Amino acid sequence: MRDVLLAHSYYLNLDAKQKAKMRPYPPLATLYAASVLRERGYDVAVFDAMLAADEADFEAALELHQPRVVVLFEDNFNFLSKMCLARMREAAITMLGMALARGCKVAMSGADVTDHPEVYLEAGAEVCLLGEGEHAVAEIVDRWLGRSMAVEQVAGSAVLVDGEIASTGHRSIERHPDVFGLPARDLIDIGAYRDAWLSHHGEFSLNMVSTRGCPYSCNWCAKPIWGQRYSMRSPVAVADEMTQLKFQHAPDHVWFADDIFGLRSDWLAEFADHIESTGGAVPFTIQSRCDLMNDVAVDALARSKCKEVWLGAESGSQRVLDAMDKEITVDEIRGARRRLGEHGVRACFFIQFGYPGETWEDICTTIDLVAELLPDDIGVSVSYPLPGTKFYEMVKSDLTDHANWQDSGDLAMIFAGTYSTGFYRALHHCLHDDLDLRRREAGLSRAPHPQLSELGLDEHRERVATAWAALREREPSERNPNPTRLRIPVAAEAVSVTPISVEVTLNGNHA
Repeated sequence: MRDVLLAHSYYLNLDAKQKAKMRPYPPLATLYAASVLRERGYDVAVFDAMLAADEADFEAALELHQPRVVVLFEDNFNFLSKMCLARMREAAITMLGMALARGCKVAMSGADVTDHPEVYLEAGAEVCLLGEGEHAVAEIVDRWLGRSMAVEQVAGSAVLVDGEIASTGHRSIERHPDVFGLPARDLIDIGAYRDAWLSHHGEFSLNMVSTRGCPYSCNWCAKPIWGQRYSMRSPVAVADEMTQLKFQHAPDHVWFADDIFGLRSDWLAEFADHIESTGGAVPFTIQSRCDLMNDVAVDALARSKCKEVWLGAESGSQRVLDAMDKEITVDEIRGARRRLGEHGVRACFFIQFGYPGETWEDICTTIDLVAELLPDDIGVSVSYPLPGTKFYEMVKSDLTDHANWQDSGDLAMIFAGTYSTGFYRALHHCLHDDLDLRRREAGLSRAPHPQLSELGLDEHRERVATAWAALREREPSERNPNPTRLRIPVAAEAVSVTPISVEVTLNGNHA
């Protein structure tokens, strides 16, 4: 019998888009919680849903470990958990019921739990942890297993009292996250991750985190765990962990799951110095901001073997960026792309369509920016209002019954967008295919979309031209007559505007 079984509810197998990509990563937040509990002397096991088939595998884990306590501790470093996908909420509720049926005491922690504790408490959870959960889960387990006789409610928790939710609100976050130690990777099957990566990509990637939270104020970005707070591990500790990973697990690549990696250039420089001294550098990918990509930062990233930076470019329209409270300029997007390219670091863009008030002209401006800068890759999504965000409050009166995406490939408009869901899905494919064609013609590395088949060059040109022509033809009829509007002064409709990138001729020349 184990003291505690920790688990999470993100099943890659139940998310068609991510299953097709097959880029699985261990649940770092779950493994940090395991380290905290194990450091206190508890006998801990972990059920890792990432590579499991479905909830039935969790039932088998319950049978194997016979835990006294179950904690569903979602991976707060996985952006897919933060999206609060409907199918994964269903999985969490099912797993909760399985644990309760075996007489376990159950606590829950994660983004959706923090946003909607009532859903889980009403389903039978004894306590929901709000925000950062490592310190709180240790206190809960201490009480449940008899090490603490405290009677006051744990800070950062919500419980049901006489049918009503009693909450202490978010707990203050840990300012020095190195106190949590290293994630307990030995409690999961790293070999299964290696096999999945090698069989699909020919290389093996593992994940790390160096920071928690994000201090910026993009109004659509959900921050249920850390809010506006930002805490950093020491650059030496991060470099030492990477060195340990290199020699213990031999990954070919590391993905840093931070919202913002390396907020300060001096931190990046110290990290680069130390990782060079240990010989522990592994090529890695990060997320950051265009306005942070100054000369010192980019030089340090290149020295430490950064392979790829994903930047929240979002839009080529300055007025859309301003409405989002991005606090960046289009020229900063250009500058970041240029500096990274000069240092041999791949620059990739997150692009977001469908923000309220965005017009066809704004969309065309974004398409043109991608055509001009030729990022090494793009990720395209539509605006997705999540509870707790300023954006959600702006549009909640217009939300449809489709309040959460079913999986990460949904791309459904859940408020009254300028265009239909089908239009944005077609735009998503068009922009991906156009960038891939442009990079192909320029002799650069490709950026293909996994759902689009490989074609010969002439056929590829024809497919792109045909898709853009079809989208242009659809555009007037697919405009919503009464879209949600906010903050962006609505420009005069410019039906005749044609983005540079949609003018694709069969000889490969672009207007």
